[in-house]
Amino acid sequence: MATHPNQTDVKYFIINGISDEPKLQFTIFLLVLLIYLITLCANLTILLACRDPILHTPMYFFLGNLSIVDICSSTVTLHKILINFITGNNIASFFACMAQMYSFGSFQGIELWLLTFMSYDRYVAICKPLHYHMVMNIRTCAIMVSVCWVLGFMQILPPVVIVFNFSCYLSNEVDHFFCDIVPLVKISCDDKSFLEMLLFVEALFPTMFTQSVLTFIPYVFIIVAIVKIRSGFGRRKAFYTCSSHLMVVVLLYSTLFSQYLTPNVSSTLHVTKMYALFNAAAVPMLNPLIYSLKNKDVKKVLKKGLRKLEVN
Repeated sequence: MATHPNQTDVKYFIINGISDEPKLQFTIFLLVLLIYLITLCANLTILLACRDPILHTPMYFFLGNLSIVDICSSTVTLHKILINFITGNNIASFFACMAQMYSFGSFQGIELWLLTFMSYDRYVAICKPLHYHMVMNIRTCAIMVSVCWVLGFMQILPPVVIVFNFSCYLSNEVDHFFCDIVPLVKISCDDKSFLEMLLFVEALFPTMFTQSVLTFIPYVFIIVAIVKIRSGFGRRKAFYTCSSHLMVVVLLYSTLFSQYLTPNVSSTLHVTKMYALFNAAAVPMLNPLIYSLKNKDVKKVLKKGLRKLEVN
């Protein structure tokens, strides 16, 4: 235990990892490695599939960006677990820790904004089908995706800057598997009341709350439009069009609300750690699987690609 009361000069952090039980380390390593490889393969497969002309549509343009974000976010967090096991080195420099915290927060924000615009895309496709190609043109989609990346990298800056300027730590041990804001707030002995309030208010209003409202409101209109469809086949087809996106949205937001929307972030670290593990490992892996398993177009493109490989 590297505890230094009123420590003011922290040059590195010790990342404790998922568990400090020696017998579990190899099992955890294999499980994380398997999840990471599945995440890479599944998301790279989606990216390759999106190159096919059949999938040159706004939805798959957003989906391709989502796959890039999932690859980046899982790499930023899970690589530390794998490196720690292989090298035995669980130390991260102060600047590396800050960079990891900023990167993960940014990719998380980008993903939420992408899901928000994908929700609008589904609304236009189902509620305004005759105007779809005019509204969701290439220029509009490019602007939307650019906004996602810019907002994602900007919205995490205020809390990261505050943590970066912390001058006092009770310990340099981070009880987590990567440098996240919550565990770093816990070990700081600076006044954390403003940051805790900022995280809570920012999550509720400017960012997560706004994104969730903008994501789910279109589904109110989508559900109304689906109910008005007279034929059962038409209703099933319309629901099938947006079911994959809705599943991903519900999965991600249920995890994030459980992970971050707690007034006192320092009192729920162990619970937060488990939610963070699911968010960092399982969500990026499940996203492409949900889309590919439920999407006929993606499966058609993948089958065509496999046939080409067999011929060659």
